[in-house]
Amino acid sequence: MRILSLFAISLLFLFVNVSAKEISSPSGNIKVTVDVDGTGKPFYAVTYNQHAVIKQSYLGFVFAANEDFSSGFSIVADETKNVDENWNPVWGEVKIIRNHYNQLKLMLKQNSTGKLLNIEFRVFDDGIGFRYEFPRQQNMTYFIITKEITQFSLTGDHKTFWIPGDYDTNEQLYTTSKLSEVDAWKSDMVSVGGRELNVPDQYAVQTPLMMKTADSLFINIHEAALIDFPAMQLHVDRATYQLSANLVPDAFGNKAYLRTPATSPWRTIIISNKATEILASKMILNLNEPSKLNNTSWIQPMKFMGVWWEMQTNKGSWNYTDKPDVTDANGKQIPNGRHSANTENVKRYIDFASKNGIQGLLVEGWNTGWEAWYGNWHGRHFDFVTAYPDFDVAAIQKYAAEKNVQMIMHNETSADAATYDQQMDTAFKFMNRFGYHSVKTGYVGEIIPRGEHHDGQWMINHYLRSVKKAADHLVMIDIHEPVRPTGLHRTYPNFIACEAGRGNEFNAFSEGSPPEHETILPFTRLMGGPMDYTPGIFKLTGYAAGAPNRRMHTTLTKQLALYVTLYSPLQMAADLPENYEAKQDAFQFIKDVPVDWDDSKYLLAEPGDYLVIARKEKNKENWYIGAITDEQGRNFTVPLTFLNANQKYIVTIYRDADNASWDGNAEAYVIEKFAVTNTTNLKLKLAAGGGCAISIKPAAAEELKSIKKYK
Repeated sequence: MRILSLFAISLLFLFVNVSAKEISSPSGNIKVTVDVDGTGKPFYAVTYNQHAVIKQSYLGFVFAANEDFSSGFSIVADETKNVDENWNPVWGEVKIIRNHYNQLKLMLKQNSTGKLLNIEFRVFDDGIGFRYEFPRQQNMTYFIITKEITQFSLTGDHKTFWIPGDYDTNEQLYTTSKLSEVDAWKSDMVSVGGRELNVPDQYAVQTPLMMKTADSLFINIHEAALIDFPAMQLHVDRATYQLSANLVPDAFGNKAYLRTPATSPWRTIIISNKATEILASKMILNLNEPSKLNNTSWIQPMKFMGVWWEMQTNKGSWNYTDKPDVTDANGKQIPNGRHSANTENVKRYIDFASKNGIQGLLVEGWNTGWEAWYGNWHGRHFDFVTAYPDFDVAAIQKYAAEKNVQMIMHNETSADAATYDQQMDTAFKFMNRFGYHSVKTGYVGEIIPRGEHHDGQWMINHYLRSVKKAADHLVMIDIHEPVRPTGLHRTYPNFIACEAGRGNEFNAFSEGSPPEHETILPFTRLMGGPMDYTPGIFKLTGYAAGAPNRRMHTTLTKQLALYVTLYSPLQMAADLPENYEAKQDAFQFIKDVPVDWDDSKYLLAEPGDYLVIARKEKNKENWYIGAITDEQGRNFTVPLTFLNANQKYIVTIYRDADNASWDGNAEAYVIEKFAVTNTTNLKLKLAAGGGCAISIKPAAAEELKSIKKYK
């Protein structure tokens, strides 16, 4: 019997894989299993609270000449470690970020070639990140990636919030559907920059990809630290619910050109049974390197205004002409006298910004080239140091300095990144000469060099060159039309914001965005970094010249709430000065609300439906709450338990009027003030497409005498 028992045990070891490696998060709620199968293919699997989230999913690459680098591997070694540390962001949603994870690194060797590959996993309590490392080695120096094998094998037909996998734009509307219903060619396609979407893969979607399972588990897939690599899109297998990496190619169909030692970006999976914890996750930031800037004292978050909205709504023009009437190359009439970036008009904006404590002013259309730009994507239009005759750079610099307003430079490249590379030094020296501490860059159009894409490796490197160049010149940078962010603002905190998504501007020149749009963005586009969304529009109908029926799809108080719910350290007061003058009592919230925070509380959330977020002002005891909803009106109860128990406060509530909705009486609002404590439960009523913005400030006993207590 003993011999038979030993024989049975031996057979058991033949069929049980004893080489599998397991690593759990610090709390043990997330577990990752990693191994190679019988053909030497690396794979991983993920569980959350003992329930499968990612089934067995394969890893690896295909190199040029169809060289397989995804099988035939053996595990030669592994390393584990634990990290638990705190760090302070230069700016952000919280003052202190905890970086706590367990790490497993597998060292693999391909048996047939002897080539080495490391795969590193970091497991946090809110998700996992993993990346590939290509060590320095004798038999692999330069190599070309033509395909990434990385899979995310999901457990079901999850509810998904997605946009098509376009190589050149993410300024699209989100579709909410099951995974099995993803069809990029049948989504709500839009024209961006004068062209239709470039969607080569019918079932490809962009990240960050937000999903919700049938048993209410939230899963978010994205990437972190995207450097010297193309962006990752995801191909959806609608039958098996498997996602696979789909890297953006260059003109030759290649994906990445690398030299060892090299690493891929982190592939990230954030997991929680609470939507609010998805929003609270700082895992993507933690997977990026600490700041490479020794001195960050010059980096200052701020609110700003601009002549931008009058041009977006066709009340003014980007370009200047000294003729009474001209026709551009596309037959479009350009009337004289509407050039918004003229000295006197800009001074008017400076006066308003100075009077109302708005720190910055952005002027677009100041430099030569706009007259030959729109719809003409041949590049080399813009001169980044030559102003139109009606814009006096030196006079504007002097006037703004006297009024204590910072001028923000604008460099539109018309997607001619090659020319901008050549002129970058000159452009940033010009900014230093004339006192510009911030710049907004833009890449509207088809990328030059031809064959490159906005989200391809060449452009990823270009964006980072511009960020580094800006840092060299002590300039903060806000990039428009780039790849979606991946947390690089931790490493380069002068990268203060970017667009990389469908912003408020689409309400000016298109059908706009539905009320649910802003409730989806924090779970998708904003997962990797802040967005220059340009909120704060007060005139919600009749604002677009030549399009009288165009309207915003929000109420006025939702526009206020966006300053809290859509985080950015660079927030625009986007409307015209005269529209703010007409509603100074509501404009007070924009004047008051900060752009940098010590703490953030994600109180209530459901992607595509609603958000309620509270934030504490940097270095002060003031709190601000933003609440927004989709097309459904909603009621919320918000306990103020996060307030100091020993302090009394005055709360100012900016809410929708009882008869307001996004599609009727949208500008109607009510402002109320009450005395509250941390035991108060605020009852909020949001109109359809509406919102509520709240400021909460400590109050002395004398102040409270004239304020009624909240009931």
